[in-house]
Order: sequence, then C-alpha cells, then structure tokens
Amino acid sequence: MGGAVSGSADAVSARELTSKKSESKKAARSGRPAEAWRRMGLKQLRRRTERSLECAAHSFGEVRAHFLRRPCRSLERTLFGVADSDGNTAVISVVRVTARSRSRAIDFKRLIDEHGTGDVRPLATSALGLGGVEVTGYHYGSRRSGSSVVTAEAENLSGNVGGELLDAAAEVATYLPRS
Repeated sequence: MGGAVSGSADAVSARELTSKKSESKKAARSGRPAEAWRRMGLKQLRRRTERSLECAAHSFGEVRAHFLRRPCRSLERTLFGVADSDGNTAVISVVRVTARSRSRAIDFKRLIDEHGTGDVRPLATSALGLGGVEVTGYHYGSRRSGSSVVTAEAENLSGNVGGELLDAAAEVATYLPRS
C-alpha cells in the first residue's frame, strides 16, 4: 500500500483517498477494524461502547419524536478515538439502531440523514479520556442494512485531521462490525 494519509486533506489526492476508503471498507466489512483505520492512515487510540433497548431516551428533536411513535429494537453507541501519523486526533461516533422492521429502518434513515432533524446523542467524547468535543454532524456517513441503520459522525479533537479525511472516516465507520 502507498503512503499514509496525512493529517492535511490537501496532502492526499481525491483519487488516493477514494482508494484508501475502498480498501478500508473492505477491511471493516471483514471484521478487521484496526486494519480499516490503518488503511485510512489512522490508528485507534481508544474505544467505548454502550448498548440500550431505549432509543428515545438517547435522542432529541424529530428523531426522538420518531422513536416515541416507533420504538427501536436496540441501540448501540460506540465512540472511537483515532490519531493520524502527525499526532492529530479525532473522535468518531458510531450509532447502530435496529428497528422493528425494514420499513421502519427506511423511514428512520430518511429522517436521520436530514441535517437539523435531531440525532441520537453520541457517547460523551470525554468518556475516552482524550478531552471533549461537540459532535456536529458535518462529517457524516450512514447506511442501512435490513432493519439496521448505522450512522457515524467524525470531529477533530486536537490538531487538524482534515475535513475530507473526517468525511471518509465517518463513511468507513458505518461498515465496522458490532462491538
């Protein structure tokens, strides 16, 4: 594999990032998260996961209203701390909602993908012991598989990981296996 993805989005070409993202998704789908991060030029520092059967209690806005009308089957929230080779750090919040049916998952994905409709609260970034940051949803990825919807949001924690790399990391994170 070629050189590592730099912390600066300008230092890597769009073609190279697309290739790294594709290879990272393959590793993630195969259940190899450390390899997925490595292929993105990142190293996992910490990880924390919490599970719940209650989605409404962990959400807000229209998303919460959705869950009050259509309760989920289960919720898994995972938070990753990652770093690039320059020591820049980021957090990636991954939320996996399992709906009670495929059609409810389709409805939920349509709602959650619209910026400003609310969200499932990510785990507090301070839970990783790396410091705190607000997850904004600007570096976002999502996908649906059957009755499950996985969303991921990435944010800089320290330094500058770069927006394009944060976008790609969020997209790849939606393919990571359950914790």
